[in-house]
Amino acid sequence: MVRGLYTSYTGLLNQQYRLDTITNNFANVSTAGYKREGATGRAFDDVLAVKVKDNSVGYLNQRIGKMSLGVKIGETYVDYSQGSLRETENTYDLALEGKGFFSISFTNKKGEEIIKYTRDGSFTTDVDGILRTKDGDYVLNESGEQIEIDPEALSIHIDQLGNIYADEAYVDTLGIVDFEDYNYLSKDTGENYYVALDGAEEISFDGRVAQGYLEMSNVNVVNEMVDMIEIARAFEANQKVEQTIDSMLDKSVNNVGRLS
Repeated sequence: MVRGLYTSYTGLLNQQYRLDTITNNFANVSTAGYKREGATGRAFDDVLAVKVKDNSVGYLNQRIGKMSLGVKIGETYVDYSQGSLRETENTYDLALEGKGFFSISFTNKKGEEIIKYTRDGSFTTDVDGILRTKDGDYVLNESGEQIEIDPEALSIHIDQLGNIYADEAYVDTLGIVDFEDYNYLSKDTGENYYVALDGAEEISFDGRVAQGYLEMSNVNVVNEMVDMIEIARAFEANQKVEQTIDSMLDKSVNNVGRLS
């Protein structure tokens, strides 16, 4: 009977995990280039079946070990689907239509430079004409170097391939890359950046660049609200299970176990 308390506890913990993920999505509804996250859970029978059918040991029988009942927290995944484009008419606001990422040179607290990737194309230039993100990180070209644009240029044009022209003269090309498998991308905590893990294979960019636009978050507020209501109902159901078991324990101890 007490085991049921732990089973319902795992359900409560999993719903809290899902709620934290949805809360982060809500917080980034207006963040340019943000990709929504989702959380998965695995039931006890699913985990057990995977363990029994594990072919990594050559289909040999193996001990299952200690496994508690209830739901298991799975993983957080990222939805890379295209977000809507919002027109800004700003020269250095860029949006990507299709798959791909802008290459960014990020400097951490230790002073180390790391190449990261983002869909947020809200860029600007400093006094020297260096193209930067709104946080001050450098936007890279195809060769992985900084992009310098003449600050005195009267007109800046960026075509669909990412080629930059200042007063109709070619300047540079944006370093836009894509990856064969997005499972080798890790979302950077606290930033709208992604980091390529070992094994990530770059492929050529097959989309187009839209100047004067920003790709908005792909979070659907209505869907997130529906998921939040579902989580609330599931949380309440697990609470009722705990309350029921607590009531049964109370009667077992104070009534059934009472000596006459």
